[in-house]
Amino acid sequence: MAHIVIIGASTGGLPAAYECRAALDKTHHISVVSNTPIFHFVPSNPWVAVGWRKRADISFELASVLSSKNIDFYDSGASKIKPATNQVLLGDNTILNYDYLIIATGAKLAFDEIEGFGPQAHTHSICTVGHAEDSYQAWRDLLKNPGPIVVGAVQGASCFGPAYEFAFIMNRALRKAKVRDRVPMTFVTPEPYIGHMGLGGVGDSKGLFESEFRKNDIKWITNARVKSISKGKMLVEQVDDNAETVKTHQLAFDYSMMIPAFKGVDCVANLDDELVNPRGFLKVDEFQRNLAYPNIYGVGVCVAIPPVEATALPVGVPKTGYMIESMAKAAVANIQAAIEDRPIETRASLNAVCLADMGHTGAAFVALPQIPPRNLAWMKKGRWVQMAKIAFEKYFLFRMKRGLPESFYERCLLRCFGISKIK
Repeated sequence: MAHIVIIGASTGGLPAAYECRAALDKTHHISVVSNTPIFHFVPSNPWVAVGWRKRADISFELASVLSSKNIDFYDSGASKIKPATNQVLLGDNTILNYDYLIIATGAKLAFDEIEGFGPQAHTHSICTVGHAEDSYQAWRDLLKNPGPIVVGAVQGASCFGPAYEFAFIMNRALRKAKVRDRVPMTFVTPEPYIGHMGLGGVGDSKGLFESEFRKNDIKWITNARVKSISKGKMLVEQVDDNAETVKTHQLAFDYSMMIPAFKGVDCVANLDDELVNPRGFLKVDEFQRNLAYPNIYGVGVCVAIPPVEATALPVGVPKTGYMIESMAKAAVANIQAAIEDRPIETRASLNAVCLADMGHTGAAFVALPQIPPRNLAWMKKGRWVQMAKIAFEKYFLFRMKRGLPESFYERCLLRCFGISKIK
């Protein structure tokens, strides 16, 4: 009997747990460790921040569903990983021994890297549902007393999609409230051009986002390095290709949401250099295994992936939802192979299927694979994308609440478009 421990119970860890339960017989023991007793569907956070969703709409208690699948659950979090002894020390000092470990912790939000940055200082966040709820309270105040908005991402960020989504969602919400004419909006990003998204662009994402920004009166600053933030003011340096400052902006704002850079959570970042990179992200091979400890697998945002190209300012690679699920599926398949003494050969496809709500419309992106060079880069815009995003939200939450792995019908549907999670 093998014991598989999964650290993390979000969009990487929870699907990994369900895939494990479906792939392995019941003689094998599965444990999930989380720092929260509740699952939240993170992609819906931008809607929470403008009041289009409530916490209850996108969350549920984990204990009962995991118990129904014969999966042990610990909500005290992981304080230390001991790879030499195959142990995880939990926040309540419980020790879990493992045969295989899947690390799917997500990332730590690096607000501390910029003066005055973050929800404890002068800007808001949509990175967690709690942050999004706090942002909504500030949003309600803005609607009563409209003023300038600065939105975007800071240098070192890798999760650009939600920043674009939130800009367009706020634009739509302001228009519905009939105060858009009193709210100048500026999008600030370290990307070398609008629509780069840490991926070197997808199809004509540059043209699409620039066009939508112009149509919706959203100004933008690229190659932007946020130096400091104080109450109602953001100091931004715009740089050239050599990262030399060419212009300084002092942006006034009444409301600001900026996506931070990420780094490894403490229990991962504190591992030795042979396991993690300088930012504290887990090093893995093409089979999602750590090179130093091949019984440790990495899934999702906690995994180290190099930038797709050199840029003037640090721009990370996003780990999108479909990409994360593909990592989880590959990790589970390879753990199953190891248990059954078969060759390790399953790789994540790292394909990307993204549905973005743009307020008044939506944009769908397909990149096969997500990281270039690609076999396919496809992008379409339309109101149907908004409906598809809502439908996916409902479908994913349905799956997670019932402990279901990827369904046969989901696989078949995506294969019709040449899309799969593993190869």
